Amino acid sequence: MKSEATLVRILVVGSGGVGDAVARIAARRRFFERLVVADVDLGRAQRTVEAASAHDVVGGRFASAVVDASSAAAVEALVREHGATHVLNAVDPRFVLPIFEGVHAAGAHYLDMAMSLSHAHPDRPYELPGVKLGDEQFAQAAQWEADGQLALVGIGVEPGLSDVFARYAADHLFSAIDELGVRDGANLEVLGDDGEPIFAPSFSIWTTIEECLNPPVIWSADRAEAGSGLEDGWFTVAPFHEPEVFRFPDPIGDVECVHVEHEEVLLMPRWVDARKVTFKYGLGEEFIGVLQTLHRLGLDRTEPVTVRGVQVSPRDVVAASLPDPATIGPRMTGSTCAGLLVTGTGTDGNPRKVYLYHLVDNAWSMAEYGAQCVVWQTAVNPVVALELLAAGTWTGTGVLGPEAFDAVPFLELLAAPTPEGYGSPWGLEERTPAV
Repeated sequence: MKSEATLVRILVVGSGGVGDAVARIAARRRFFERLVVADVDLGRAQRTVEAASAHDVVGGRFASAVVDASSAAAVEALVREHGATHVLNAVDPRFVLPIFEGVHAAGAHYLDMAMSLSHAHPDRPYELPGVKLGDEQFAQAAQWEADGQLALVGIGVEPGLSDVFARYAADHLFSAIDELGVRDGANLEVLGDDGEPIFAPSFSIWTTIEECLNPPVIWSADRAEAGSGLEDGWFTVAPFHEPEVFRFPDPIGDVECVHVEHEEVLLMPRWVDARKVTFKYGLGEEFIGVLQTLHRLGLDRTEPVTVRGVQVSPRDVVAASLPDPATIGPRMTGSTCAGLLVTGTGTDGNPRKVYLYHLVDNAWSMAEYGAQCVVWQTAVNPVVALELLAAGTWTGTGVLGPEAFDAVPFLELLAAPTPEGYGSPWGLEERTPAV
């Protein structure tokens, strides 16, 4: 149902790569009256505001602020100070709960691109989930709904656009779905000062370690039906399980993908009927080797260790030692692809296999927005969602994933040429279904 459009006041918490790209993208849209970029580092927030303001199609809409994202009270105070109607969480997932709870206390609506952290099963981590991604947020869904507030969770690209694709496939392409298989891959390369390739992840290494080294989750309708329902459908496997070579659209081509813990597997089964839901990420041999080495050395740990009398988190040290993903765009080449492979029975009753995808070239995103392609692709989706919420095209209360909303308006707005839309088309490839 569509309601009357209203201008919104947005608070973006975090001005790293994604938060910075959000502001740059939003600057070209007219649906909001104010956007405040907040960060623990005021200088970084100010740089984002300066870059976005240079392209503000209205003028005077951006401001910066300082915030401690680990404090729900600080987040609540900032929301109230700026009269924010919608808050976008653009920091890494360890800060999800304080931001989530601070926004709720302030009476605003909430969006994020990664959900509350998981905790492995204490005895059988590679068989059964413990605390799953998002469990702590879904536990508060009834209160958000009772208070008339919306928490739109997992609205980046993956999770986010991939979940929108799932809704679209279920509503328009398939009469029955066997598997929703998210597949993410790229042919990106980052060059050092000597012109040789270097190890420089295009996304937060903190988040990458979290999702790649945690036990991956799979959902099975067979297990759910054999048990007591939805919750019994989720199970876990070992990291880097079941490698497969997946063919991504040109210019990427074949990439080896492995199971990774990701929010889509926890979101899609709640709103979309499918027999199985999986997520596989194209990491590549070198990346997997680095992650395995970090794990063996204990450098993936988040618990502080004492070094010459100073308490430091090994994972934070790793993150601080690598290039900031927001700064590597000028040295990056290639494209990134996020997508969903859907298999099942088409609306005509015949077997069907379709890959729905969104591909972004780094040279394009750098030239158009000054943002490298991975962070730009992540950032564009919450901005599209905010515009649909502002227009009243998407409405809802409680803790909801992207699958809970009509996919068509989202996909149309994303693909429509600028200035009407965002000028970023998505694709659909028919694949040969297994006999």
